[in-house]
Amino acid sequence: MPSALPPALAALLRFLPTLLLGIAGGALAFAVNLPLPWLLGAMIATTVASLSGVRLRSPGRGRKGVLVVIGVMLGSAFTPQLSGDLGLWSLSLAVMLVATAAMMAFSVWFSQRVAGHTRETSLYAGVPGGVSTVTVMAMASGADLRVVGMTHAVRILVLLVAIPPVLQAIGHVDLAGATPDLSQWLWLPGLADAAWLTAAGLGGLALGRLLRLPNALLFGPALVSAALHLSGVTHAAVPPTLLALAQVLIGVSVGVRFAGTSLARVGHALVMAVGQALVLLAIAVLAAWAGHLLTGVSPAAALLAYMPGGAPELSLVALTLGIDPAFVTTHHLLRISVLVLILPALLKRLAPPGA
Repeated sequence: MPSALPPALAALLRFLPTLLLGIAGGALAFAVNLPLPWLLGAMIATTVASLSGVRLRSPGRGRKGVLVVIGVMLGSAFTPQLSGDLGLWSLSLAVMLVATAAMMAFSVWFSQRVAGHTRETSLYAGVPGGVSTVTVMAMASGADLRVVGMTHAVRILVLLVAIPPVLQAIGHVDLAGATPDLSQWLWLPGLADAAWLTAAGLGGLALGRLLRLPNALLFGPALVSAALHLSGVTHAAVPPTLLALAQVLIGVSVGVRFAGTSLARVGHALVMAVGQALVLLAIAVLAAWAGHLLTGVSPAAALLAYMPGGAPELSLVALTLGIDPAFVTTHHLLRISVLVLILPALLKRLAPPGA
C-alpha cells in the first residue's frame, strides 16, 4: 500500500490548480500588454473564479515564503545614494500619517452611518491597513468577521486595479517598462550574491520575530537586505522570473479571499466596500499631490506610499514598476507600526460599552 504524501507536498498539490490558474491569468495579461500583468492577471482570474463558486486553495505557507522573498527584494532598493533624500522623507511621512488618520475617520463613519454596520464592525473594517493584525483582533470581538474580511479584501482589490489608470492620470506613463528577453528571464544571481540574499531572508526572518515587527515576514528580511545593500556588501539584482512568480502568488492571495462569497448574499456589503475603497483612493490621491508639492517627491511614489495597504502588494508594485520602492516600503512600515501600536488603545476607547 503506497505511503501517504508528506503534508507539505500534499498541500502543494492541492494548491497547484489555483497556482496554474494564476499563472495562466498572468500570462494572458502579459500577452495583451496589461500593466502589472502577472499581479493583476493572477488576481483577476482567481477573483472571477472565486466569485463564480470555484473552490480555490489559499497559498497558505507559500504566501509566507513569498513575503520573505519580497522583503529581500525590497531591501535591494536601498542604496548608499539614498542618504541625500532622507531629509525630505520625514515631512512626507508626516503627510502620510495625517492622511491615514483621515482615511480611518472616514472609513469608520462610512461603515457605520452609510453601510449600516455595527460600531464594533465599523471600527475593525475601517482600519486602513494591517489586515492580519486587525483580523486577529476582530476574532476576539463581536464584529462581523465576514464584513471585516470583505471590506479589507475589496479595498486591496480596488486599489490594485486602480493603480494603472491613476498613475497614468498623474503623469507616470511607463507602466509596462522594458519586456525582458529570454536571457533576462533565465538570469540568476551568482553564488555569492545568492548566498547573501539567502542569509538576508533567514536572518531577517529571525530579526523580525525577535523585534516583533509588524508583518515580520516582510519587513524583517527587508531591513537586513537593506543593510547589506546600503553597506555595499552585495548589489544583487532581482531575477525577473522570481519577481513575476512573487506577483502571481500575491495576486492569487488576493483573489482567493473571495472564495465562498456569493454575490447574491453579500451584494450590499460588497457595494459598500467598493464605495468606501474609492473614497480612500481619492484621499490618497489628494495626499499624494500635497506630498509632492511639499517635498518634491514624485506623485507616483507618494501615491503608492500613501495608499491604505496592503503593504506587500503596494511595495511589490513599486518594485516592479521601479517607482522608488525604498521610499514606498519605508512609509508602509511606519504606517503599519503606528497602527499596531495605537490600535488596541484606540479600539478599546471607541468600542461600544460592554463590547
